[in-house]
Amino acid sequence: MQEIKIIGSGVAGLCVAKELSDKGLKVLVIDKTDSPGPQSCSWWAGGMLAPWCEGESAENIVVKLGKESIPWWSKNVDGVIKKGSLVIALSRDEPDLNRFGRRTEEFINVDNDEIGRLEPDLKDRFNKGLYFENEAHLSPRETLNSLKKDLLSKGVIFEKKEFNFSSDLNNNQDLIIDCRGLGSKDIQKDLRGVKGEMLIIYCPEINFTRPIRLLHPRIPLYIVPRGKGIYMLGATMIESDDSKNITARSLMELLNAAYAINPIFGEAKILEIGVDARPSYPDNIPSIRKKDNIISVNGLFRHGFLLAPALARMVSELIIDNKTPEIMSEYIG
Repeated sequence: MQEIKIIGSGVAGLCVAKELSDKGLKVLVIDKTDSPGPQSCSWWAGGMLAPWCEGESAENIVVKLGKESIPWWSKNVDGVIKKGSLVIALSRDEPDLNRFGRRTEEFINVDNDEIGRLEPDLKDRFNKGLYFENEAHLSPRETLNSLKKDLLSKGVIFEKKEFNFSSDLNNNQDLIIDCRGLGSKDIQKDLRGVKGEMLIIYCPEINFTRPIRLLHPRIPLYIVPRGKGIYMLGATMIESDDSKNITARSLMELLNAAYAINPIFGEAKILEIGVDARPSYPDNIPSIRKKDNIISVNGLFRHGFLLAPALARMVSELIIDNKTPEIMSEYIG
């Protein structure tokens, strides 16, 4: 059987490699770096496996495919934490909480006492919330490294190389799976970047156990526990290709959100500031595209860890069973 070359070792590339190698196919993963790191937008992900919460702003297909993520990750890596998600709002923003509830499902309404039972460090701070008890989260960096380690143990070859699509495809009959994210703009002109900005903070005085979303009138904000007093605070809806610089406004919004959740966060240490641009198509829905011997897996928007398992499954079915993916679209060069 011909060798399959996967270009890119972010979450999409690694999930595709896992699905194909588990089916007995010969896989080579090519990436310009040796290991997962800050060069990949997967490194800066929130790691929330929250399909029902995403239904507030995403299309139904995102919710449907996202439901595959929790069992897939639970099967293939350690460290998936299944404690649900908690959505809260300040009293002035409670209408936004009602709107969020109307657009989503699979949650229960919780009051002040129930919020305090779920997260004692939120006791007496919020009157109402929505608890999505079937959701989960993971640590993206640990997960990427764990998945690559597993693939190496199964004999998958990783090659450090800058793959040039304008030259390396000449006389190349191998099947190429392009998982480069925004790096694919050289051959897919309709890709755009959606900027994600995040902070890693250290505050051992707070002990949250699940992702918490604080509804905000301008920018959706969330805080995700990483363990041992470390939290990720993020915002993911800024339209920009800038993957280097956080804005002063965003930095203030992130810190203000943490303070609003619990003033103790005002004493937190900022360990890291991260910025990256997530690859998206105009409709914010990912797509699998095929042209000649190239299959593209792209446009995961802010749903990388949520949707990569489903896309990997569809790529496997396309290659092995010639089954048309549910989200396949025209290859736009």
